[in-house]
Amino acid sequence: MNRAVIKKSVEVHAPREKVWDVLLEDEFTRVWYAAFSPGTYAETDWKVGGKAVFRDDSGSGLVSKVMANERFELISVEHQGVIMNGTEDFESAEARQWKGCRETYRLSEKNGVTTLAIENEMPEEFRETFLASWDTALQKIKELAEGGK
Repeated sequence: MNRAVIKKSVEVHAPREKVWDVLLEDEFTRVWYAAFSPGTYAETDWKVGGKAVFRDDSGSGLVSKVMANERFELISVEHQGVIMNGTEDFESAEARQWKGCRETYRLSEKNGVTTLAIENEMPEEFRETFLASWDTALQKIKELAEGGK
């Protein structure tokens, strides 16, 4: 199974603590997750080893495991399966495509400017869609962290 990796970054004129909040707090994630699928939200406590479920309005999504959480510096999840019609699936061909794909966010700050670097591994067939979605999502993260809506 072929996989693609997208790497992108954005400079945000805000402290990394604020960018961190935008990455993890529900009131913000619902805004920028919509770049991938309307109504998407996360069910997780973001603790290492814990479960993270990402689902959208259609009842679809991903089931993941939190692999790293270094406050204000790094958050990483590894996808374990998919959600189809509201049901978690770890065995289908689609679930196996996503299993082991990582999504990582790194933050660094210099002179009041935070650089957010993302690395997103996915099945190759999603690459083109996710390229555009990430551009939108990163712009939303920037706007939210800098104080806009």
